[in-house]
Amino acid sequence: METNYYYQEELTVAEVSTLWTSYQNDTMLICGLRHFLANVTDEEIRSILEQFLAISEEHQKKITDIFNAENYPIPQGFTEQDVNSEAPRLFSDRIYLDLMLNVTNFSMAIYGLASSQVERDDIIQFYIEAVDETQRMYKITKDTAKAKGLYIRYPQIPKPKQIDFVTNDSFLAGWLGERRPLLGVEITALVLNTRRNALGQALVAGFAQVAQSKEVKKYFEKGRDIAAKHLEIFSSILNEEFISDGSRILTSEITNSTTAPFSDKLMMFLVTTLIASGMGQYGSSMSISPRHDLGVHYGRLIAEISKYANQGANIMINNAWMEQPPIAADRKNLTK
Repeated sequence: METNYYYQEELTVAEVSTLWTSYQNDTMLICGLRHFLANVTDEEIRSILEQFLAISEEHQKKITDIFNAENYPIPQGFTEQDVNSEAPRLFSDRIYLDLMLNVTNFSMAIYGLASSQVERDDIIQFYIEAVDETQRMYKITKDTAKAKGLYIRYPQIPKPKQIDFVTNDSFLAGWLGERRPLLGVEITALVLNTRRNALGQALVAGFAQVAQSKEVKKYFEKGRDIAAKHLEIFSSILNEEFISDGSRILTSEITNSTTAPFSDKLMMFLVTTLIASGMGQYGSSMSISPRHDLGVHYGRLIAEISKYANQGANIMINNAWMEQPPIAADRKNLTK
């Protein structure tokens, strides 16, 4: 019988890191979904949440089996202690649907990257299947949002009459002189960033309403204000060219509940995850935009949320909420 080489080797750094991170994200999502399912009223949205929960629970089981087979410690992640399913709903069904749409967007990128980095056949297959599941759920979720009139299409731009070429460096300008119109890729990024900030603003505003720690509450209030500021910046750039971003303020989708459905630890982890995703999106947006003024805007906003993320990390460390990710041996100290 042919021996599978990969099963004789220790997990690589890429495999350990991606599986560990997936476990954290899946256990967090399981907690969130259990609370959502205890409160959701729309049956179509309930079906979507149930499918997400089944997928996340299966992921957790598969990762646990892999770690057990390798005698690798199972991460703590998030447990039933981090969710209060009996707490009143904090967000509307609309927020549940928007959040799942963003989760699938985020997950498709993460799983796709993971599948290109891992090497063992079983782990490659795990992430390939995760990509397929996430793409299927993305379509189901988006189709449901469209059918309910909750999904707003991206704006349109005129069809060109012919191909053309850039002939001068004003194409790159943005601060002085006449600005060129926004490119399609720039509009797409700006619209995406307005929508993400609208959702982020609603989430942290809701979390600020129920956080147990005064320090965490203050942190979320600051995040709410940062998201509102970024939303205004992106919207104003589009409005200058009479382009609608299609976003809407979602804070009206928060209930008046002050009972925490989740632990402060879980809410902090979710917010820091969203910040990391936001920095990545801003970096991507900056990389595709040749207009200098947009690049400067993105650079400043990345610096602002990077500082905010660092404050959040310190809160988590000080409260012993940050689980140690896989890390290399400290060989400098081992040799002392």
